[in-house]
Amino acid sequence: MRYSNVHPAIFLRRLNRFVAEVALDGAVQRVHVKNTGRCAELLVPGYRVYLEKSDAPGRKTLYDLVTVEKKTDVGFKLVNMDSMAPNRAAHEWLAAGGLGELMDLRAEATVGDSRFDFVARERSSTSDAARQAEAGAAGRPVAIEVKGCTLETDGVARFPDAPTLRGLKHVRGLTRLAGEGWRCALLIVIQMKGVSEFRPNWDTQPAFGEALIEAQAAGVEIRAMDCRVAPGVVEIDAPVKVTLS
Repeated sequence: MRYSNVHPAIFLRRLNRFVAEVALDGAVQRVHVKNTGRCAELLVPGYRVYLEKSDAPGRKTLYDLVTVEKKTDVGFKLVNMDSMAPNRAAHEWLAAGGLGELMDLRAEATVGDSRFDFVARERSSTSDAARQAEAGAAGRPVAIEVKGCTLETDGVARFPDAPTLRGLKHVRGLTRLAGEGWRCALLIVIQMKGVSEFRPNWDTQPAFGEALIEAQAAGVEIRAMDCRVAPGVVEIDAPVKVTLS
């Protein structure tokens, strides 16, 4: 996915969950922060950030803060912190066959009492095409939930950065559907490169980690993927090792 009209700036301070101040072209500018998480390790005064200028009428802020430079032991790396980017990048990745060939891929679909980021159906193999045709179905139903991850320390990415009841409900919903014969996947989109492993954030929400272990035991696929990040680009790239225990 790509951003248009991207501008570099220097981060000054965060005023609240939604608004920050940056130095842009020699003036202080208030910008919209496209991530309501804490992100204290990313929003560091004096560090470079990247903004997308909006052309939407009637906005109180002209820019969205979407990408930051994070200091590491070997220099700086780019981290995308736009909470909407993982779903957009995931849609491209899924449509390109990231989880195999899927049919009828739909976003924001309700199944039971949960709304999942994507639902689809697997394409039937040649061997069972006749059986599926008789049953009137294209293949096994698929449910996919996407979680964006920006919290990283020493090459280990963790989620969540704050307790999430909604995320916990999604994982348990996937576990239930897997028990009913669905193919289910939780896709962790790590919004940076340079990560060697993904783990649940046990310190922040032990219940989420426990739910992931239960989900995996029920057949839910737990996938973690890193991203290639540039000031105006985010693209899902390579798998990352998942450690749940």
